[in-house]
Amino acid sequence: MKRVAVIYGGWSSERDVSLTSGKQMANAARSAGYDVVGIDAGRDLATQLTDAEPDVVLNGLHGPWGEDGCVQGALEVLGLPYSHSGVLASALAMDKLKSKAVFREAGIPIAEDKQVTRAEAAAAHPLKPPYVIKPVAEGSSFGVLIVREGANGPAKELTGPNWRYGDHLMAEEFIPGRELTVAVLGDRALAVTEITTLRDYYDFDAKYEAGGSQHVIPADLPAH
Repeated sequence: MKRVAVIYGGWSSERDVSLTSGKQMANAARSAGYDVVGIDAGRDLATQLTDAEPDVVLNGLHGPWGEDGCVQGALEVLGLPYSHSGVLASALAMDKLKSKAVFREAGIPIAEDKQVTRAEAAAAHPLKPPYVIKPVAEGSSFGVLIVREGANGPAKELTGPNWRYGDHLMAEEFIPGRELTVAVLGDRALAVTEITTLRDYYDFDAKYEAGGSQHVIPADLPAH
């Protein structure tokens, strides 16, 4: 019987979400008949995995270190097959500025953006309001701030004591509209899903709290 290690938890801002994901992944793997060992990833992850002796690793980590190519590189060094994208794809996808550079090169229309430090974004509007401030390499909408049209100054949260999302940020033009997403399975695009929420935007609570959002499948879209 193959042994599957499910890695989850970790130390990123998305730890709590990862704990839930990992539990569900482990349950699914056990239901499929695999020998499953769950690992709450620590800084000694390489030792944890070596001790577990898995045949394959299911990556249930979220956010920095888990989705940005770091753990993928460690798994490559250990010679362990793993789920999800590889080192380069993970690193590009997690870095908003670098991924947008790839999209731009491919001719995909993208929102106007500007790379800024936290100090710069706090000192003056980096773009004409309305605009959005985003940490370059966080997930689950952590650290996202919307500066509305007519705002007297930059977002005050940037200089507040609770800011913990680093100093490397992206200012991006605010584009109002509907939240539509399409999953791709292999080379097949699945149904278009519309996500609606009563919150200001699709933030962490809208994503993960019960009743925080609704998913409409398929989305109500014109045929052409």
